[in-house]
Amino acid sequence: MERLEHITAVAFPVVAINCDTDQIIPARFLQKPRSDNFGDYLFRALRFDKDGAEQPDFILNQASFRSARIVVANRNFACGSSREHAVWALYDYGIRVAIAPSFGDIFFINCLKNGLLPIVLPLDIVTALLGELTARPGIEIEVDLPSQTVILPDGSTHHFEIEPFAKQCLIQGIDEIDYTLAQSARIDAYEQSCLDD
Repeated sequence: MERLEHITAVAFPVVAINCDTDQIIPARFLQKPRSDNFGDYLFRALRFDKDGAEQPDFILNQASFRSARIVVANRNFACGSSREHAVWALYDYGIRVAIAPSFGDIFFINCLKNGLLPIVLPLDIVTALLGELTARPGIEIEVDLPSQTVILPDGSTHHFEIEPFAKQCLIQGIDEIDYTLAQSARIDAYEQSCLDD
């Protein structure tokens, strides 16, 4: 996984409430191997028509948002079925941060396990931000994970909460397996001490 400490990037808005995981990645792509670039499948039914041509009105097909690395979404983002593939699609596309007033519970957990930082901010702040992103395409947001702050385009700074272990993994660019493997010497020592007793 890519390390995540500080990021200043273009953000794209998802204004719809209850944007579900089937919109983020349609079910027909769930059998693909993880080695595929799941970014190709992100919002596939909305980004492309049935012949594979880009839908010019879709947000990520607009020049101002093509380089986005942050998504700002409305309430209950990524609700619905518990598919890890939704996170893979965002991550492989290049998205590193998702900001919303609330997330689907399983999606939120999957984000932290797959290198994508989910940030919960109050509804009024996100609503205003969605309006600003829509009115001024291409503006950037700054996220500082060590200090757990988001700096919005109006200059306001907002604190967010994150579980310490998840924060450590994101900053180091490791997942739970990497963390466990890094403890192998301690694990071996413990196992040996049990044998010696």
